[in-house]
Amino acid sequence: MTRSKVEFANAQGQNLAGLLELPGQGKPYAMALFAHCFTCGKDIAAASRIGRALVKQGIGVLRFDFTGLGSSDGDFGNTNFSSNIEDLLAAGEFLKQHYEAPRMIIGHSLGGAAVLAAAQRMPSLEAVATIGAPATAHHVQHLFDSKADEIRESGEAEVTLAGRTFNVKPQMLDDLVQWNTPDHIGNLRKALIIFHSPIDEVVGINEAATIYQAAKHPKSFISLDNADHLLSRAADAEYVADMLVAWSSRYL
Repeated sequence: MTRSKVEFANAQGQNLAGLLELPGQGKPYAMALFAHCFTCGKDIAAASRIGRALVKQGIGVLRFDFTGLGSSDGDFGNTNFSSNIEDLLAAGEFLKQHYEAPRMIIGHSLGGAAVLAAAQRMPSLEAVATIGAPATAHHVQHLFDSKADEIRESGEAEVTLAGRTFNVKPQMLDDLVQWNTPDHIGNLRKALIIFHSPIDEVVGINEAATIYQAAKHPKSFISLDNADHLLSRAADAEYVADMLVAWSSRYL
C-alpha cells in the first residue's frame, strides 16, 4: 500500500488536508471517498482501519479533514452541514482531476448524512455506504440546544462537542433546520448499503430504518451487532470493510 498526503481547495479556496491510500501494485479497480464523523477527523481509528482494509482489496481511498478540523484550513465556526457537502464535492473533483473519479462514497455518523446529500451531485458514484449515520443533519441539533439562544443573540458561542470546544455561529443552526427531512434520499439513484449497530447509543437504530424506508432499491442493511458508534474495535471496522468489498463488487 502507498500513502500520500494531499491537499485540495474547498469552495472558499481554503486548503483541505487529505490522505490518499492506494494498492502497492497495479491500479485500483475503483476509487472511494470516506467522510468522517462529526468533529472527528480523517485519522480516527475507524476511518483508518476501514480505509486500509479496502486498499488491501484493491480499492483506492481518499479520506480528508472537513474545513476547520484536523489539518485542514478554515474555522469550524464558519462551517455547517452544507459546507461539508461542498467539501465532499471538492474532494470528488480532486480525485477526478488527478487520479480517477470516485465510484464509491462512505460516510460515518454525520458524515453518512453528508454523503447521502452529496451523492446526488456526483455522477461518477455507483455505490453509497453509511455507517452509524442519522437520516438528516437535524439529528445533531440537540448538541446546541443549551447554547442556541446565546448563539443567536451574541452571534456565536462556545459549545463543547466530543470533549472539545468550538465556536458556533447561527448559520450552523439555520443549516441544520434546512436539512431536517430525509426526502432527498429517495432521489439518490445509487446502490445503497446501511451499516448500523442496534445498540448504538449516539445515533439510534431508528435512524437506519428512516434511511432505508426513504431510499429506493437497490438498498441493503447490515447489522453491526454489538459494535459501538465509533467502531472502536478493530474487528468491527474490518468487518465493515469486508462486507463493503463483497457488496460493492456487484456495482463497481
